[in-house]
Amino acid sequence: MWKQVLAVTVLNVRSVPQRLGSSAVTVAGIAGVVVVFVGVLSMAEGFLRVMTTGGDLRTAIVLRAGASSETGSMLDMDTVRLIKDAPGIGRRDGQPRASAEFVVVVRHAQAGTGKAMNVILRGVEPAAFDVRGEVRIAEGRSFQPGHYEVILGRGVARRLGNMTTGQSVRWGGSTWNVVGVFDANGGSVESEVWCDIDMLQQAFRRHNAFQAVYATLESPESLDVLRTSLEADPRFEVDVRRESEYYAEQSRALTGLITTAGAFIAFLMAAGAIFGAVSTTYAAVISRTREIATLRALGFGSTAVACSVLAEAAVLALAGGAVGAVMAWMLFDGLAVSTLNFQSMSQVAFAFSVTPQLVTRGMAYAVAMGLVGAMWPSWRAARLTIVDGLREE
Repeated sequence: MWKQVLAVTVLNVRSVPQRLGSSAVTVAGIAGVVVVFVGVLSMAEGFLRVMTTGGDLRTAIVLRAGASSETGSMLDMDTVRLIKDAPGIGRRDGQPRASAEFVVVVRHAQAGTGKAMNVILRGVEPAAFDVRGEVRIAEGRSFQPGHYEVILGRGVARRLGNMTTGQSVRWGGSTWNVVGVFDANGGSVESEVWCDIDMLQQAFRRHNAFQAVYATLESPESLDVLRTSLEADPRFEVDVRRESEYYAEQSRALTGLITTAGAFIAFLMAAGAIFGAVSTTYAAVISRTREIATLRALGFGSTAVACSVLAEAAVLALAGGAVGAVMAWMLFDGLAVSTLNFQSMSQVAFAFSVTPQLVTRGMAYAVAMGLVGAMWPSWRAARLTIVDGLREE
């Protein structure tokens, strides 16, 4: 039977040029669905990648218990001291490798457009550069403690109109001088502005207010030691998480929304593509009625004929999927955009990412559409009798 299926499928594929117009409609319809499907998912993939890039297994974040993000957390000075002295946190030259930090979301107008966007202004301690080893000064220098100076992440500098060193901005009633731009391997902190925490607290009148403590663990396994020590202390209530897990959780709401919306749109478009495949495949079966009947008379079984129709539809769907995947890669891969992170209510810069896994999913989706669209025509071809087929004009 499989030899018969192969023989009839080859015959059907060779006759595709005779039905080039209708076949092109099927390929184009499926390609369009794959472009949208892969494009939307590549947006979610890019956002997830930027949120989780740079998450070291040895880096932990400590927040107030029950806080879903840094902006909803608050720690006092005494709590911060106790956290830094807790077991499990690494030390260098006798000092804890930990940075107490404070975050403010500020509004700033984009150069050229005047459109305001939310920007995270993060106050950090000097140890922050040790805790986050991926942060490197790319232009200029780092800020000096005790001065109203800021350094910009590469992503936020681009979104603010390629802002660079030598410029100044006014936030919190104070004027801040831009003294540097930093890279962080494409991670989410590239969408932030960093400054000295004491100056940030002073500018926004939030003295001795902290929201999180980032710390380098003695080893990846030391997270449990730190968590057990802090959560068992009755003097305060805190949550201890691995940095990578925290940022993955921060991205879950938006990636879930994007994926759901993309799947819904792709489903609606797929319905149209399937109807197009049904029409094209059914027309191909009708045009080859006598040919099918002749094959049946020569001893080819109905199953072989039906399978050959499905195989032809799968070939056309694969062609459509390949065209759609290439178009999605050309249009979306590396496309730099920014969006609002619902958790922190700030803009996050990221790039669409068309991965091999997304291309594979798009191709599989294309084949599924082709096969679903060919089910009825293949059943019709299998039920065609030899006598009725030979009578067709």
